[in-house]
Amino acid sequence: MTHNNNLKTLLLASSIAVSTAFLSGCGDAEATNNAEEAEEIVSIPVEVADLTIGSISSNYETTAVLEAKEEAFVVARASGIIEHIYVEEGDYVEKGQELAKLEQERYILNLNRAKADLRGIQKELDKIDKVYNQKLVSDDTYDKLTAQFESAKATLELAELDLAETIIRAPIAGYIAERNAKVGNLTESFQRERMFQIVQQKQLYGIVHLPEKELARVHKEQKATLSVTALGDKNIEAFVERISPVIDAETGTFKVTLRVPNEENYLKAGMFSKVKLNYDTHKNATLLPRKALLHIDDQINVFVVKDGIATKLPVKIGYQEGQFVEITEGLDGSEKVVITGHHNLKDQANVEIVNS
Repeated sequence: MTHNNNLKTLLLASSIAVSTAFLSGCGDAEATNNAEEAEEIVSIPVEVADLTIGSISSNYETTAVLEAKEEAFVVARASGIIEHIYVEEGDYVEKGQELAKLEQERYILNLNRAKADLRGIQKELDKIDKVYNQKLVSDDTYDKLTAQFESAKATLELAELDLAETIIRAPIAGYIAERNAKVGNLTESFQRERMFQIVQQKQLYGIVHLPEKELARVHKEQKATLSVTALGDKNIEAFVERISPVIDAETGTFKVTLRVPNEENYLKAGMFSKVKLNYDTHKNATLLPRKALLHIDDQINVFVVKDGIATKLPVKIGYQEGQFVEITEGLDGSEKVVITGHHNLKDQANVEIVNS
């Protein structure tokens, strides 16, 4: 019996020893794993961009609706029924080209009557001339007949003018923008309703109104860039043609007229455009995407990456245009600057470049 008790005691002691050793081993393994996790460093994914060298401008941005430099609303000078129309909307016409024709019968008859009247008075005047020199006709009679002759001659010239004005002609060269005239319609002389509208579009104007503080920065022949929505935001070069010398007291602005060359006739009057009036251009400037900038406490900063470490650096900027800004101080141009993932980044953080 004593022997059995000793055996049980020995077995119990062995089990306790094994359990203790096992628990001790588990504790050491957990300690090792925690140490490895503490040593593991998490790198934040970012996108970077290189600085570039290029030109950047200081601009004033506004909008304008393009206008035709020359525009004419054609009305009839004579009254009558429209007999022929020779042009349609979209046609190009030269100055003096026939656009339409009115019925001429009445005007031809008036002209023939004026010619006949003038011939009759001319014959009478010829007879009087022969005897007037011989003092056989009084001065009063001769003066009255001479006046009748001059009146008849003027009436003839008016009849010729009336007949000529039955042909409607283009007062300027350009495109037919609108045709309201129709064959068979009655038109009155100098009526308000226009028969045709003609626009000259080889050169257009863009009218902009700038704040008075910009007056000192604008001058004639200054360059501007127009971005035309209808042409897929195509950029068109323009120039300052005129600057109004007065300020509108109600709006605090002044009028600037831009000259827009249009030799290829891509642009049309009435098109909407965005305008950039160029004040100055810096060439060979150090450029950086605008989205890389961080504005913190009235200071502009960027993050640059070197050897997997992101370092925050203060910078100074110059001109801003589109998606780019000019860097004037803080970078030498060789850095890789973070453009995505930098808003929550801390100085000296570990990063991983993941540019697509």
